[in-house]
Amino acid sequence: MTITVLNTAEGMAAVLDSPTSLRPEKLRGVLEPVRGMYRYFPGEVDLMAMHEMSSGFPLEARADEVRNALDRLGAAGAWERVERALVDAIDVQLRATPDIEVPDITVLLMLGNPDDDYFMGPGRGFSGNGSATGFLSLTVWPTAENINRLEAAAVHELNHNLRYAPGGVVWDPSTVRVGEQVVSEGLADAFARQMYGASGYTPIGVPHLGNDGVFNKVVSGLDVLGMQNFVSWVHGDDAARRFGADAVGLPTGAGYAAGNRIVDAYLNTTGTSAAEALHVSSSRIIDIALESQR
Repeated sequence: MTITVLNTAEGMAAVLDSPTSLRPEKLRGVLEPVRGMYRYFPGEVDLMAMHEMSSGFPLEARADEVRNALDRLGAAGAWERVERALVDAIDVQLRATPDIEVPDITVLLMLGNPDDDYFMGPGRGFSGNGSATGFLSLTVWPTAENINRLEAAAVHELNHNLRYAPGGVVWDPSTVRVGEQVVSEGLADAFARQMYGASGYTPIGVPHLGNDGVFNKVVSGLDVLGMQNFVSWVHGDDAARRFGADAVGLPTGAGYAAGNRIVDAYLNTTGTSAAEALHVSSSRIIDIALESQR
């Protein structure tokens, strides 16, 4: 098992130092090592389009601000901290589940787009993806909040990666239910909290942790079928509108808040740790959690 945290600090600096006309091609080179992250997409993937869709940094606008943001990430030791956190987390996970398969993992840490209203507003300047086995991506604008929880964010995405690795939970986009995504977010947060305490909570879900109305609404959608519905039920109405889905009446991060409550109820009832629950089915977690609250 090898963890490769790509040197995107150097890569992004090279992009920004290039003439404007050459920047797209330079950025494609930086992104090429994670092309496999999009292996399930139909057809040939345009890496620049993926960069823009994931709120990646602009190639022309606000150049000085982007350079300063890159300097802040470097001064915070972001790349080294992410690598160290992943090594530590894998060690904790393997002690809890020694028989799992840990894949080689390539990590992409990128600056986000300060002009993206959703990313900087409801998204709080952060977006992560750990769903494709062998790849993690973290898109960050270096606010104090995001710099302080870099380790927790990386470990959260690692948990997704290991849950769906070969031998783990099988993800079928056509048959997967909202409940699986809600549980996976709660479980990833619980694992990050096992490692790093309260900073393991994904910030977008924190305002709704104690909101019974939000919790009950999410629970009502746990059996909704198909991953095309996840943005609405897990990320909320603002994200649904951003990505062209139907709003269902939920605030940003509702599924994260509900997932934390469901997973915590399961862990407390069974006396297990988040690491030990890595491959427990979402149906079992949901059934035990909801029964414990009746």
